[in-house]
Amino acid sequence: MARIKRAVNAVKKRRKIFKLSKGYFGAKSKQYRAASEQVRRSLRYAFVGRKMKKRNFRRLWIARINAGARMNGISYSRLMDGLKKNGIDINRKMLSELAINDAAAFTALCEKAKNA
Repeated sequence: MARIKRAVNAVKKRRKIFKLSKGYFGAKSKQYRAASEQVRRSLRYAFVGRKMKKRNFRRLWIARINAGARMNGISYSRLMDGLKKNGIDINRKMLSELAINDAAAFTALCEKAKNA
């Protein structure tokens, strides 16, 4: 039975890790063990970061909508409730864009929510 040598595969494996660790400080980009630990950690942070980005944007949109709503004399929760009762189905991202860029349209939505 032939003996299996891992030279090519081991080099490929290391090369992949070093490619991902390019630009890291000190040993984290030069030594395989340190680099592989840091790459593993970095990939985990990247995964968590993609989830956090969605939360942070939603918080930002809600803050903008609340600021615009309070300028029109209504709270965020009353605005959202009024819009839902009127059957106006618009997402928070678009509402925040309206609050920033098109104050007249946002005011009209606020008035409809107040009347609901």
